Amino acid sequence: MTTDAQKNALLEDFRTYLEQSRLDPFAAREQPDLHTLLSEMTGLKTEVKAEARQFKSALDTLSSALATVQDDNKALTAELALHAERLEQQQRQIMRTVLLDIVDIYDRLTSGLEVLHNYRPVASLFKHSRDQDVRFIRHFKAGQVMTVRRFDQLLQRYQVRPVDCIGQLFDPVTMSAVETGHDPKLENGIVLEELRKGFLFQDQVLRLAEVKVNKINAREHL
Repeated sequence: MTTDAQKNALLEDFRTYLEQSRLDPFAAREQPDLHTLLSEMTGLKTEVKAEARQFKSALDTLSSALATVQDDNKALTAELALHAERLEQQQRQIMRTVLLDIVDIYDRLTSGLEVLHNYRPVASLFKHSRDQDVRFIRHFKAGQVMTVRRFDQLLQRYQVRPVDCIGQLFDPVTMSAVETGHDPKLENGIVLEELRKGFLFQDQVLRLAEVKVNKINAREHL
């Protein structure tokens, strides 16, 4: 049997255990060292500064690379614009050359058509084939008219138009005076005749018109 002394001893041990269990659980923990904490904070601050410097260096590198790319882009844009301008000039020059060839053919066609318009069959010659020749020339003339009309449409499509000369005051920008005439009824410098048709291409001179200009002596004005 357990004696009273043993019971009291057990109760005392249990009470001591309960008192130790109620102690602050953080009391047994090791308290932080202030010097160590400051050292760790200093080290962390140094690392942050180092990372900030690295970030700034990377940012500067990216900024420099971006500026280089922007400069290269500007240079490329300028070069492309210059190339496009040169290409446009080349195309325009080629277009002018082709149009001049077309205008030359147009001159020949219109000259031939004018001959056909002025044609009158001779009754005394080739009587046996006269009717057949007249029909041939009539058909040929109709074909020439269609061809000239087609060339007119082609020139209009490419904004080529003839220079208006006859009856106009001589314009050295669009005309070239190759002959002079004398008509006292008209003012000095008036175009009397168009010897070779001139053309404008998009309101720029494609070919000068060769004209005959009225010239009045100074004495006749007095």
